[in-house]
Amino acid sequence: MTTLPAWSVVPFGALLACIALLPLRAPHFWESNRNKAVVSGALALVFAAWLAAFDSAYAAAALSHAALDYVSFMAMVGALFVLAGGIYVRGSLSGTPLANTALLAMGAILANVVGTTGASMVLIRPFLRANAARERRTHLVVFFIFIVSNCGGLLTPLGDPPLFLGFLKGVPFEWTLSLWREWLFVVGGLLVVFNFVDQRIFTQEEAARPGSQLEAVLEHAPLGLQGRRNLWLIGAAVLAVLGRGQGWFNDGNPWPFGVQEGVLVALAVASLQVTPREVHAANRFEFGPIIEVGVLFAGIFVTMVAPLQVLNAHGASLGLSAPWTYFWASGLLSSMLDNAPTYLAFSSAAAGAAGVDATGARYLALYLASGPDAHRVLAAIACGSVFMGANTYIGNGPNFMVKAIAESQGVQMPSFIGYIGWSCAVLVPFFILTTFVFFIG
Repeated sequence: MTTLPAWSVVPFGALLACIALLPLRAPHFWESNRNKAVVSGALALVFAAWLAAFDSAYAAAALSHAALDYVSFMAMVGALFVLAGGIYVRGSLSGTPLANTALLAMGAILANVVGTTGASMVLIRPFLRANAARERRTHLVVFFIFIVSNCGGLLTPLGDPPLFLGFLKGVPFEWTLSLWREWLFVVGGLLVVFNFVDQRIFTQEEAARPGSQLEAVLEHAPLGLQGRRNLWLIGAAVLAVLGRGQGWFNDGNPWPFGVQEGVLVALAVASLQVTPREVHAANRFEFGPIIEVGVLFAGIFVTMVAPLQVLNAHGASLGLSAPWTYFWASGLLSSMLDNAPTYLAFSSAAAGAAGVDATGARYLALYLASGPDAHRVLAAIACGSVFMGANTYIGNGPNFMVKAIAESQGVQMPSFIGYIGWSCAVLVPFFILTTFVFFIG
């Protein structure tokens, strides 16, 4: 097997560093998707050219696998983005602590059907409308990012990009449902803490403001749903992903490349055709966010060939063995870098430590077949990647989207460091408890 030198990970690291630092250091430059494409494409081309010169046969196989995975990934993420963008929730719930908690719980469930990005885009605006009369709204959006944009999407491959990449690499569709205890512990705990915090702030506002705060937030427009046809299309998308994994109509074997992808693209096109223009206008739907994901992940999928191979080859020497070490390693890296490649990096390292070659298209299926220890380690990696993507604004794609929408509606959001302060105060204690409850012993 070809072994790449350790320094071959530099283009991948440089791209992730650009994603993490340029929004802070050069925001005007980085806001252009064209500039993102230039940076991502340049690093990808440099790496691909070097890899072809280093080992042409290996390059052809590895880059073709990366290209196929990229197309599958973008078909799934893009379809869910379009389908969710065709659903508009009119009106709002009341902005009481109990109603807010119920909406966040609903968002945590919905995230497993339309993805954390889809659920965030569908619910953030009615959530803000419900609380328009509230004076202090920062905590509302912070907990929305914690629960709906991140931790809620643990139960299906549709929920969060890391899990879909795992599905592409051979993790059975239903496997993530086995993580329901970790999901319930973290999401349920965060909902309890949120209700306590929101009730306390609500009571303080009620005492400080003249009139009745309760009466003001109980005033709400009747709820309604536009774009219902997209619910059927989302159901079809779920069936397409499930059918691929279960091998429906193909003697139990995974569908050939292009079948699931074609179905998802067709569903997205159908959504654009049947969704009324006023629904897209109300949602402020545009293709900019998904174009950003596409151009950045094109570079990520190409350049991450190196770290996946290096980690697979040297995983046993990283000092990671117990599930809790994988939970924190994948989680901390997901906090500062995108959680999708982080998941693949550490799952590749774990497979390598178990003697499984990660260059195969479905290597995680082979890894899970190696024994119960593999299931515990992969559960730790999945939980770390999904949960701790909430630790910073850059840990998961929806985080910045929700922040931008909230700020456009007058919510004073924390700075990058300020948000980490919220994470340390609220999330980190839960993750420590999760470590002892699920991943030690």
